[in-house]
Amino acid sequence: MSTAVQSGNGATEADVLDRVHLVGIGGAGMSGIARILLARGRQVSGSDAKESRALSALRAQGAKIAVGQAAANLDQLDDAPTAVVVSTAIKDTNPELVAARERGLTVLHRSQALAALMAGHRVACVAGTHGKTSTTSMLTVALQHCGLDPSFAIGGDLNESGANAHHGSGDIFVAEADESDGSFLAFSPWVAVVTNVEADHLDHHGSVEAYVSVFDQFVERIDRTGLLIACADDPGSGALAGRADEALVMTRRYGRSTTDVQLLGYEPSGGGGLARISLDGKEIELRVAVPGEHMALNAMGALLAGLALGAPLDGMLEGIAAFGGVRRRFEFKGRAGGVRLYDDYAHHPTEVAAQLRAAREAAGDGRLVVIFQPHLYSRTRLFRDEFAAALGLADEVVVLDVFGAREEPEPGVTGAIIAERIPLPAGHVHFVQAFDKVPALVAGIAKPGDVVLTMGAGDVTMLGSEVLAALGGNG
Repeated sequence: MSTAVQSGNGATEADVLDRVHLVGIGGAGMSGIARILLARGRQVSGSDAKESRALSALRAQGAKIAVGQAAANLDQLDDAPTAVVVSTAIKDTNPELVAARERGLTVLHRSQALAALMAGHRVACVAGTHGKTSTTSMLTVALQHCGLDPSFAIGGDLNESGANAHHGSGDIFVAEADESDGSFLAFSPWVAVVTNVEADHLDHHGSVEAYVSVFDQFVERIDRTGLLIACADDPGSGALAGRADEALVMTRRYGRSTTDVQLLGYEPSGGGGLARISLDGKEIELRVAVPGEHMALNAMGALLAGLALGAPLDGMLEGIAAFGGVRRRFEFKGRAGGVRLYDDYAHHPTEVAAQLRAAREAAGDGRLVVIFQPHLYSRTRLFRDEFAAALGLADEVVVLDVFGAREEPEPGVTGAIIAERIPLPAGHVHFVQAFDKVPALVAGIAKPGDVVLTMGAGDVTMLGSEVLAALGGNG
């Protein structure tokens, strides 16, 4: 069971989260917390830099939200907030955070608020450098299919419900556990899935060793009667499982290289995939509606977690087969001029390579055209060779400039340092800095039967509709 986060005066979760103000309420993590609070009957206010679909949905549920950030936004509720929730992205100089501290209000990190909402539930957390959103989503949809109605908080919107969070009637809480800033150390899961551990977010952690260490600390947070589920095929998570064994943490492994739950074979099937697995010595079929062997592995992790939580095997298999994907995870956006366009969030070389292999399955005899936007200057600099090698799996690549997000520009670090290293013939790689040049360029490249994929964690997703229009309109 997860325990509630308490404020400095010892107040309980019910007290601390009675009236909550969320700074940056429209973000993926913050909006999910707001949805659950509203469903539990709590008073919610918030602010964000600009209007969005998420803000409109939260207002419809009863939240009071201001656009723009100012100290006065803390006064939108009838009484003062009992807690102000912030994320790592909120700077200490933010006027609402400054005012909250000046007034002596309880300030919680997003992960602390989420941990408090987990109180009294059996908690399943999915962590890993890649695949955690898809795996969390598969587990959630499969549990719903089994009639267990879990609460959940995920970093992406489920295609089935269009939501990233839900207050369920069951005793299970499923959450995506974010390692990027170490905030998942606020959680105490009963079941923890670790999909992989590979160097990333070094701008925060500082070194590969520190990044790996935070996963060890996460494993230490697992309930002593709980379970670690790890992908044995990944060197990082495989090594993590070995260290967990030494620490006497109950562990189950999945993958091609393990006898716990083994992937015996995988083949593309009907736009998704069909995996043959050995589960406790019994060979069964695991059908996945989204393409790629990496998705079959994610499904194996979700299956083990669901079984550990008491869900029936047949129900889990049916639920995973019905999982329709997550927004911005190889999401189909439309067809025009005989070309299919998808959008994907991949922003690490390993993610890019895995998704391009899956996209190749979808493309069939057609070519694969990728519009890639690097995310963060530090990640672009550190992994430029790896990004280039991964993008070389496509037939045509358009590289945009770096989406800096929270980082300041670095001299000499642009999308060009990736584009110039992509191992494709001359004329098949294009570095384009201006968004408005991309639709016409892609329309001139793509041919009927091709798949076009917009890819990255920034605003590249906005190009999809314009590319479709340039290709001849939605069809």
